[in-house]
Amino acid sequence: MIHHYRMRAAVAALVLVLGSGAGVLAADTVRPEVGNPLKSAQALVKAGKGKEALAEVAKADAAANKTPYESFLIQQMRGSAALAAGDNETAIKSFEGVLASGRVSGKEAQQMQEAVAVGYYKMKDYPKAAAAAQKYFKEGGTDAAMRTVQLQSYYLGNDCASVSKMLSEDSAHKASEEELQILRTCYSKEKDDAGYVAATERLLVNYPKKDYWTELLARVQRKPGFSDRLGVHVYKLRNATGNFTSANDYMELAQLAMQDGVPAEAKVVLDKGYSAGVLGKGSEAARQKRLQDLVDKTLADSKKTRAQDEKDAEAAKTGDDLVRIGLEYVYEGQSDKGLALIDQGIKRGGLKRPEDAKLRQGEAQLYAGKKNAAVATLKTVKGTDGTADIARLWVLQART
Repeated sequence: MIHHYRMRAAVAALVLVLGSGAGVLAADTVRPEVGNPLKSAQALVKAGKGKEALAEVAKADAAANKTPYESFLIQQMRGSAALAAGDNETAIKSFEGVLASGRVSGKEAQQMQEAVAVGYYKMKDYPKAAAAAQKYFKEGGTDAAMRTVQLQSYYLGNDCASVSKMLSEDSAHKASEEELQILRTCYSKEKDDAGYVAATERLLVNYPKKDYWTELLARVQRKPGFSDRLGVHVYKLRNATGNFTSANDYMELAQLAMQDGVPAEAKVVLDKGYSAGVLGKGSEAARQKRLQDLVDKTLADSKKTRAQDEKDAEAAKTGDDLVRIGLEYVYEGQSDKGLALIDQGIKRGGLKRPEDAKLRQGEAQLYAGKKNAAVATLKTVKGTDGTADIARLWVLQART
C-alpha cells in the first residue's frame, strides 16, 4: 500500500513551494486590497495554518472588479491554503482551474498536478486519481511516490488491466517487490489463477524468497490431474529451493530416489542431510542409519553389475535402462558419461514415459552444472499431468 509518510512529505513540500510561488504579488497589477490578504495567506500557509489562510484568501476574493491576473493569483493561493487545511475538494478545484489557465508550467505545474492526483486519491476517486497521476508523468514528473499513487489508484479502482500494463515485463521500469505483490493481489481479486501464478513467478525470479517457492510448489500439487508419481520431483525442487524443514524430508526424497532405481541420487540426498547436521541425531538416528546402509549397499551392488547392465541397456530396443544408468553416473559424479547415456536413451525411444525422461534429463543437467542445456531441455517437456508444470518450475529455479 502507499507509504503515507511519503505522501505527507510530498504534500508538505508542495504547499511551501506553491505558497512561495506567490512572490509575484508585488507586481504592479495587483492592488493592495487583493495583494495584502494574499501575502497574509502565504505566511499562514507556510506556518501550516490552512484554515486561517483560506479566510485571508476569501478577503482577497471579496475585492470588487478583480483583474484576470488577480483572480488567477487568488485561485492559486486558495489551492495552497486548501491543501494545507486538508480540504482536498477545494484544492483540486483550485489547482485544476490554475492548470487550465495555461499560466503555469514546468515544475510548478507538475506540483499542482501531483496535488490533484493525491487529492483525488484521498477522496477515494481512484479513476480520477489515476488519470491525474498519468498526466503528471506526461508533463515530465519523475517522483517515484506518484508512481505508487497511480498504481494503487488502478488497483483500488479494480482496474487490473491497467495494473498489469503498468507493470509489464517490457516496461523500462523494473517493478518493485511491493508492486508485483499488488499485481498478484489484483489477479487474486479477479480470480485469475493464471495471472496470479505468473505474478508469483515474476516475484520469484526478481525477488527470490522461500515463501514464493512454498506457494508455487503447493499450488502445482493441488492442480487437477497432477500425478502422484511426480511427488519425487516436488521433493527435489523443495530440496533445491531451501524448502526442506525436517529430517523426514531428506528421508522421503532418498526413499523415492531408491524407488526410481537411482541409489546414487539417494546417497547425494542423505549425504547432504548428514552434512547439514539434520540427520544422524535424535530418536530417529538409528532408522536413518539403516536407510543409509541400505543405500550404500544397493549402490555398491549396482556398481558390481554396472558393466553388464550397461551392455544389456545398449542392446535393448527401448531407452529406459540407458536413461536410468545415465542418471546413476551423473549422481556419482561422472556427468559427461551419464548425460551422454541419458541422451542416447531418449533418442533410442520406446520409453515408458518420454516426458518424464526429458524431465529427468533436465534435472541431471542442472545437477551437472549445465544450466543452459538444462533450461533448453526443460522447455521441451510437455504433458498435462504435471510434468510440464514441474519442468517450468525447474526453469524458474535455474533463473534464480
